[in-house]
Amino acid sequence: MARYRGPACRLCRRESTKLFLKGERCYTDKCAAERRQYAPGQHGQRRAKRTDYGDQLREKQKLKRTYGVLEKQFKNYFERAAQQKGITGENLLVFLERRLDNIVYRLGFAVSRAEARQLVRNGHLMVNRKKVTIASYLVKSGDTVQLREKSQKIEKIKEAMEVASRRGISRWLELDKDSFSGTVVSLPNREDITMPIREQIIVELYSR
Repeated sequence: MARYRGPACRLCRRESTKLFLKGERCYTDKCAAERRQYAPGQHGQRRAKRTDYGDQLREKQKLKRTYGVLEKQFKNYFERAAQQKGITGENLLVFLERRLDNIVYRLGFAVSRAEARQLVRNGHLMVNRKKVTIASYLVKSGDTVQLREKSQKIEKIKEAMEVASRRGISRWLELDKDSFSGTVVSLPNREDITMPIREQIIVELYSR
């Protein structure tokens, strides 16, 4: 299958930054990206020659792997971002942030986007009181995302919410812990997306 099934920590090491793919583990001293700060593989500790294209490619891979999207999906997001008014790179980031699996992760119902994607696909989430099982579903400002009543009793979700309370909730989202629901107060601005992403060089890569 096209989706990567190998060790998640290997991706962080390849991109030389934390992608937070393993949830709570990424915040501990067990994090592989912290313990082995070089690329994976036999030649990982060799110094690779840096090129403009190489930097652009790595930045694209970093963003794609952070959100867990496939190459074709990512290209489609970029094309839609380029057609919209505004700055293409920022539009791209907003599209990725609007994905339902990312919203579920941001609200704290899951400790990683991969786990959030699984929750969505297994039918645990509702958007505006309707069940949605498509992880790439794009939420809009004013939408309400809620766990189904039976899903609210799952212990793993309760534990994830405890972890999220320490991490904090994005200011463009509003969480109601009592009802296990969250509201998209507004769409995110570039300032709300704190990941170390240089989206402009991704735009340059696709403009070649």
